[in-house]
Amino acid sequence: MKEIHDFSFLALHRHGEHYFTLVLRHSHLSPMPPVAPGQFVEVRVDGEPGVMLRRPISVHDVDPDAGTLSLLVQVVGKGTRRLSQLTEGDRVNIVYPLGHGFSVDLPVSSRALLVGGGAGIAPLFYLSKVLKAKGVDCTILLGGRTAELIPVRDEFRPYGTVCLSTDDGSLGHKGLVIENPAFAEQYDIIYTCGPTPMMKAVARSAAERGIRCEVSLENMMACGVGACLCCVTDTDQGHRCVCKDGPVFDITSMKKWYENK
Repeated sequence: MKEIHDFSFLALHRHGEHYFTLVLRHSHLSPMPPVAPGQFVEVRVDGEPGVMLRRPISVHDVDPDAGTLSLLVQVVGKGTRRLSQLTEGDRVNIVYPLGHGFSVDLPVSSRALLVGGGAGIAPLFYLSKVLKAKGVDCTILLGGRTAELIPVRDEFRPYGTVCLSTDDGSLGHKGLVIENPAFAEQYDIIYTCGPTPMMKAVARSAAERGIRCEVSLENMMACGVGACLCCVTDTDQGHRCVCKDGPVFDITSMKKWYENK
């Protein structure tokens, strides 16, 4: 069930010039609704003239007992820059939880590969925590053009084996994530979120190898509830709203999407 709540500012952790983690505390009297890995929120940006639409941001982490919600945000424009300036005493209005998340009901000792790039790293953190608690063996493969563009990589280490790839070789394996030796291993399922070319390459490889795969699309999502239709993507089952029918899709319905290079 979707809800609209005010959250209070708790902390802001900067990760270089391009990313920050915003930690918010639930301010409502009732408990937070359950949030699944892969779901997202729509954040209202106050105090920034010209920013009228809410910003869709993946859920990076959740602590239901503490009533906290963490968002890993990339600074890309006026809205996200304004969020990076929040301080103690500020409140943030959020619509959540939105969309359908990743499938996490896996047999114990299953092998999962989580592939993330850029801001697509964000939803994989909460996913890795949930899978670890279920006894799933996780390999977390993170990529970026340079080392500074792979934020919070060390936070993943308690939840699986972390492998890194950079285009310039400044960290980990030099090259694309699909060229990393860890990608070639056998897995029961692959989850991926990040730049569209990366996800399509991951999906194509998974399909060729017969590995179950889920992709989390990052289309522009203005409303978050399937009303504005700006996030529609073409699937094997027709046009689907990424915000309502996704953002996570199984690639069995996405052949038309990932084969279009």
